[in-house]
Amino acid sequence: MKTRNKALYYIKLLIIAAVSAAIQATAYTTFVQVGGFYPSGFSGISRLTVNIVEMFLDFRISYSFLYFGLNILTAIFVYRQIGKMFTVYSIIQTTLFSVFVNYFEPVIVVNEYMLMAIFGGVLNGVGAGLALANNFSTGGFDFLSIYFSNKYNRSIWNYVLMTNACILCIAGIIFNWETTMYSIVYQYATTQMVKLMHKRYTHDTLTIITSKPEEVTKSILSKIRHGITITNAEGAYLHQKESVLYTVVNSFQTQTVIKAAKEADPKVFINVQNSKEVVGNYYQLPLD
Repeated sequence: MKTRNKALYYIKLLIIAAVSAAIQATAYTTFVQVGGFYPSGFSGISRLTVNIVEMFLDFRISYSFLYFGLNILTAIFVYRQIGKMFTVYSIIQTTLFSVFVNYFEPVIVVNEYMLMAIFGGVLNGVGAGLALANNFSTGGFDFLSIYFSNKYNRSIWNYVLMTNACILCIAGIIFNWETTMYSIVYQYATTQMVKLMHKRYTHDTLTIITSKPEEVTKSILSKIRHGITITNAEGAYLHQKESVLYTVVNSFQTQTVIKAAKEADPKVFINVQNSKEVVGNYYQLPLD
């Protein structure tokens, strides 16, 4: 990447990080604070800690300071196992979020808790999804998940879910079960929005039928780094000789592959299916 293009790319990421942080800060101040909800991850841990300390010790600690501190400590711990740029821009995002939360004033948009939970969760998910779609994150458990995935080749999402469940149970026991239940809706809406926007760890299987296998294969491999299996076939109606190309790619690469295949063979036929699981030697594009 040329120096000028690289600089523009970094500036673009900085703007996206700021927008992502502003969206999440708006979701927090407008819906979480007003509704009394508990988000997932470090945000939920920080909010719960602040409320417990204030209730039992009559002492107010800063949510944004605690949230920022947890993310910095985690980033230092996992830095060597995850991408440099991923870490840097994730820290920028969490730093800006911590600043924005202090300056954004809570605004009552609606008085219905269910609506607050749904729209707040969706808004928070948009902020998180925007970051993840551009190869950085909103910190917290994302750092730990990628760290354990890269170092030990195992997922810790079950532990993440257990931690979030513990946050909600503690909040319900100490404070209020009603708002805790709405917090589940908030977290679910966030998760669904992130799934919709973030396709890095989802896969598609492409079955490509073409009479130009060499040209199509060359075109696809110029865009992605995944293996392609070629088998000979015959059309049942016209009995023409065809080739079937089989490949698995990340979901965010699917349209790139389709475009490349159609450039080489405008008459190509492509079937796209969601892949539930991929086992074996699969190349995962590393984080920067």
